[in-house]
Amino acid sequence: MTRVLVTGAGGPAGVAVIRSLARRDDVEVFAADMDRWASAIYLVPPERRRLVPAGRADDFVDVVAAMCRDDAIDVLFPTVDVELPRLAAQRERLAEAGTRLASPELRTLETALDKLTLARACERTVRVPRTELLGTPQAVSGWDFPVIVKPRRGAGSRGVRVVMTQVELDAVHDDEDLLVQELLPGDEFSVDVLANLDGDVVAAVPRARLRVDSGVAVAGVTVHDEGLIEAASAVARAIGLTTVANVQLKRDAAGEPALLEVNPRFPGAMPLTIASGVDMPSLTLDAVLGRPIPARVDFREIANVRYLEDVFLPVDEILPG
Repeated sequence: MTRVLVTGAGGPAGVAVIRSLARRDDVEVFAADMDRWASAIYLVPPERRRLVPAGRADDFVDVVAAMCRDDAIDVLFPTVDVELPRLAAQRERLAEAGTRLASPELRTLETALDKLTLARACERTVRVPRTELLGTPQAVSGWDFPVIVKPRRGAGSRGVRVVMTQVELDAVHDDEDLLVQELLPGDEFSVDVLANLDGDVVAAVPRARLRVDSGVAVAGVTVHDEGLIEAASAVARAIGLTTVANVQLKRDAAGEPALLEVNPRFPGAMPLTIASGVDMPSLTLDAVLGRPIPARVDFREIANVRYLEDVFLPVDEILPG
């Protein structure tokens, strides 16, 4: 029996990974989060529920490493951005204790989580909107407004805003690392990409977000579009992706897919990709364990809508605060 620990059980990505792996008869899933009210902690039996420090806490890695050792965890699935590089930096330490890490390599994470580095790494491979660091000479002029201003690092759409004029751009303070980026007019797509441990792309599943609530897609549809598939696959190869990442693309005025950013983890909308025929968490588990996986997995076009689901349990099963 393979033992797996999934962190970030309070987020939609953690929920998706836990549900996927829990369907397997050969896997025991442990669920962890910093919050005792994290929903997916209670999707596993009481003896497999764990609390961990916040991902930024000084003792986070030590606590998780000890947990993996004590619970004899075979594979660790981190699903929270801030946890990824910290755990990846300790990949060998975890492996020496018998735990394999189901996430991209540290160098891939460092590239993907720095949007400027990502743009430079991919600009010769795919269409990348003009991207400059605010406060540098390159960012001063030559823009067609409106433009996008966004944090150099950070997940989701936090801190992202549209700037309409040069005067407004000149007034933006650069007291943090901010990027100025060409605003693309076309439709936006998310592409879930799975690569094996050699970096070969096994599957790329584009989906359109039809309705978004608090940054999470609550209605969507997978789409067969070779241009999106090839662009996302090229990005994955350019950054040396292994395991799973979400590549965000947007069409330019000519309809060409252009790179916005890469989230180097399982996305919250993973259930749609799984339902389309590509169970990325399960395939990742097999790949990390050294088991053979297909060279290519196709998908079907399918739509989804989301709704809240309650988990009911006895009060005495709630983990202590």
